[in-house]
This record gives sequence, C-alpha cells and structure tokens, in this order.
Amino acid sequence: MKAPTLQGEMIVLRPIEARDADAVYELLADPEGRRLVGGSRQYTRPEVPAAIAQAAASDDRLVLAVTANGDDEYLGQIALESIDPVVGSASVTLQMRPAYRGRGYGTEAIELVLGFAFDGLGLHRVGIEVLAINARAKSLYENLGFRVEGRLRDAYRDGDGWCDGIVMALLEDEYRAGQPA
Repeated sequence: MKAPTLQGEMIVLRPIEARDADAVYELLADPEGRRLVGGSRQYTRPEVPAAIAQAAASDDRLVLAVTANGDDEYLGQIALESIDPVVGSASVTLQMRPAYRGRGYGTEAIELVLGFAFDGLGLHRVGIEVLAINARAKSLYENLGFRVEGRLRDAYRDGDGWCDGIVMALLEDEYRAGQPA
C-alpha cells in the first residue's frame, strides 16, 4: 500500500525510508520504549534496513515516520496495521524516540492517522492495544475517544513478571462525534 504524507500543525507524517535506519535502530533498541509497548524482539543494526523495506512493501500495513514541521528528522513512528478493507478495520501502533516523548507529537500523529483511516480508507474501526503498565498511553487513547474493550491477562512480559494488555478501539461514528463541527 502506498504510504501517504500527512501534514499536521506540529508534525508531518511521511513514509519511513532507508535513511531513517539509525534513528529507527535507536528507537527499537531503547529498553524503556520496548517495555512500554511490549516489544520482545531485539533488532540488530544490520536488520533494520530490511525491516524498513519490508514495512514499505506491505499491502496491509502503513508505517509512517513522525517528523517535526520544518525538520525531516525521524522522531518516531506510527503504523496502521492489519488493514482489512472488507471488514473495515485496522490497528494502530505508536512509538516515539525517548527525547520526543511527552511533547504532543504522538497525540497529533494518532489524530492524523485516524483521519486517514476513517476519511481516506473508509474504515469502520481502529483498534489499539496498550499495556496496563503504560497508564500515560492509556489516558492519551481515552482522551482521543478510544474505549476499553477488554483485557488480555498476563499477555506481555515485564522484566521477570507479566503484564496485561488492554484492548481499546475507536469506531467511525465515535470518531465523527468527537470531531469539531
């Protein structure tokens, strides 16, 4: 699927590219970031370009680099995954590099991707899974209109322990009801 470029107030979402490899590796190697999203796969630096190429070639997945307006530096990434046009559903994932967390970039990235999912792709439902240990992310998603649908008990590792995954989703009519008139 051809990835779009989406323009926001603070950010631009653009297709992820090979030139982002060093920053992508930094993101994927960050232990706290991996912990907060439940990432267990550890990429080596040489594996990153192939992962970027694979993401760009996918038919049911869009991976976009989060960049600041006026600066093309890779700050993080957002993906719309498991896009099913027949069912009208997809899931979203977001990861930001450590220095760019908590600045509002992720919120705007999700808003832009939701607009594309519902208005551009005509989807009916966008889901997200957030770890129970990531209260900040859960709050962000709730503020954007996502509703909790369920809990996956002990679905992720958290160090030597386990952590629940919280399944959330936003339906098209809920998205439209939350948009300014």
